[in-house]
Amino acid sequence: MSLFSQGLTPRLKPLSTRKSATLSVLDVGTSKVVCLIAELQPVESSDRLRGRTHLARVIGIGHTRSMGLKGGAVIDLEAAERSIRQAVDAAERMAKVEVQSVIVNQTGGRLGSQSFAASVELRVGSVADQDVKRVLAAAASHSVRPGRAVLHALPTGYALDGQPGVTDPRGLMGRSLAVDMHVVTGEGSAARNLMLAVERCNLSVEAVVATPYASGLSALVDDEAEMGVVLVDMGGGTTSIGVFAQGHLMHVDGVAVGGHHITMDLARGLSTKVSAAERLKTLYGGTIATASDERDIVTVPSVDEDERDQANHIPKSQLIRIIRPRVEEILELVRDRLKAAGFSNEAGRRVVLTGGACQLTGLPELARHILGGQVRIGRPLGIKGLPEAAKGPPFAGAVGLLVYPQVAHIEHFEPRSSGGFLATGTDGGYLTRVGRWLKDSF
Repeated sequence: MSLFSQGLTPRLKPLSTRKSATLSVLDVGTSKVVCLIAELQPVESSDRLRGRTHLARVIGIGHTRSMGLKGGAVIDLEAAERSIRQAVDAAERMAKVEVQSVIVNQTGGRLGSQSFAASVELRVGSVADQDVKRVLAAAASHSVRPGRAVLHALPTGYALDGQPGVTDPRGLMGRSLAVDMHVVTGEGSAARNLMLAVERCNLSVEAVVATPYASGLSALVDDEAEMGVVLVDMGGGTTSIGVFAQGHLMHVDGVAVGGHHITMDLARGLSTKVSAAERLKTLYGGTIATASDERDIVTVPSVDEDERDQANHIPKSQLIRIIRPRVEEILELVRDRLKAAGFSNEAGRRVVLTGGACQLTGLPELARHILGGQVRIGRPLGIKGLPEAAKGPPFAGAVGLLVYPQVAHIEHFEPRSSGGFLATGTDGGYLTRVGRWLKDSF
């Protein structure tokens, strides 16, 4: 049984490089839900962002506090549905369009990678399109672990007669063609529940994209992806990892620890409300103490509602003493995961941080100390129409979903004859996709 019969999420129809399109995406995270509606206009290729064929201009944005999710996975369908509806409604009102389908990301569900290789003998002396399809189908004949859903199947390199490093084998002469394929998977139940929450909002899901892949598409420049870089997306409930090298996504992993855990540490350590702890983290949080932090005093509200209780006053350095151990734990987990997967060298060269939790003061310096190499904060690149508040690292994943249709054609997939991957109790999403495909194709 091939990996494509074991739970493949919906596949996105490749975007024509000559056509404009209006696209809707949905970033469903543990702390926030973001909906972006954008117009994609064809453009000439850019040296800085060579993989992009279109310029995205945001015409509608909506975001709200995320409810019903924990560790990036849906735990309360009704609450998740309400959050999604609010974000989509706000984006629709701003763009003055009705959203019917979305591209959504998956952060939870224990993202992971598997690599497969396959080779075929060439029927004629040169490599034809049919030979490329045959070798990709041979690689796809492998099976993923039970209970896993395939999110991406990405060819990472070809070899001709044992000679590796071939980027496009078509037209080359040889006797045998081999391919290495990187398959990104997640827990099937997490993907099903995420798509179910979206489809309950009368929306169809066009594709499910792994969050570190989306963030990399948004925040990396081509030189970084070619030379080797580790992208660390620090979200509210999870921290996900994507390793890019030779222009390809080579590895994906994640840990179920994020910015919300830092907030909870502050709430417990200071005996205050979670909302107050989040505010203190955002306004005063940091990872490296300075001499002035002992003198800077911050006010910590009482945990109860009794206004007669006096608020506590603590030095800013006490916040840092609570925050730093948790941030160190997250970065050490990332370092250990990379080392176990054999990608510690990539971490030693360059690291790009995205996600809301990476905005803590001094975090790049601490990451440089633990992970090594050069570290920078990644922000969405090559996008028009974003409000100033949405140009930071928390929105890298959402913007990456707008870039994904421009690179979706490099993935290998086979059409399914059945209605599919999800048992959601409604066929509306699948039938809508089929109808749209028929309309676009004939």
